[in-house]
Amino acid sequence: MSTQAPDFDSIKQVNVYGVEYWSARDLMPLLGYGKKWQNFDSAIKRAMTACEESGNSIIQHFTSASKSSHMPHGGEREVKDYYLSRLACYLVAQNGDPRKPEIAAAQLYFAVRTRSSEMHQIYEEQQQRLQLREQVAEGNKKLANAAYQAGVQSKNFGRFNDAGYLGMYTLTSQEIKEHKGIPAKDELLDNIGSEELAANYFRITQTEGKLRREEIIGEESANQTHYDVGRIVRKAIEQVGGQMPEDLPSAPSIKKLLNEKRREKRKRLKEPSQAKKPDVTEQRQLF
Repeated sequence: MSTQAPDFDSIKQVNVYGVEYWSARDLMPLLGYGKKWQNFDSAIKRAMTACEESGNSIIQHFTSASKSSHMPHGGEREVKDYYLSRLACYLVAQNGDPRKPEIAAAQLYFAVRTRSSEMHQIYEEQQQRLQLREQVAEGNKKLANAAYQAGVQSKNFGRFNDAGYLGMYTLTSQEIKEHKGIPAKDELLDNIGSEELAANYFRITQTEGKLRREEIIGEESANQTHYDVGRIVRKAIEQVGGQMPEDLPSAPSIKKLLNEKRREKRKRLKEPSQAKKPDVTEQRQLF
């Protein structure tokens, strides 16, 4: 006889930031553990180990909590609980008792929805990267113009750009790619995430503004300015507790997507207006 799949959505909760989570105490009976917390807690501990081994943060997905429980003869006591992310629930199901039919149902439910959520996050990150990458490209054009006005010769633009990278990363662009494992022929900015792109965009715009605002003249002065701004950005990242840019992971290249987006934009600009032009008769009727 087939049994109805547990309704995991009915016990789902959403915090003030719109992030969904599940109480381990609420999830426990739906996974076939009844009130046997000790056995279920063992499955949670195994899931935590799997979470850490897969490179994810335990704190982010398994939040320690407590819950009020009614005593048999009246009164209440605080019992241990966890707030579990969707990924945490999936890992708990993966590390639960495989003999329980509820575990199989939970594995399917959370696997499908975790994958769907991951794909949505990947898409959102990709769109954000594309937008930032275009902004960075436009910002670099303006920076190159400001550097040229300051006296940087075209043949020395590579040295000027590396001055900014050295300030922000303590590495040249080529050294950054080697450090991150990015192919030498690839463009660095096509292979980094949105957080790192945003930091570089700030460096670029602030250097351009400083060159123009202070009317800096001379190639060495321009290089020093770019280095100094990069250094300030690095210190700001350090002060807010951020990860140093050279240690942020590389990301799949978005060059192909960027080129496709630019081709589509050029195509739209070339398309003739779809508005119908009035013929002679229609023109006469307009007057």
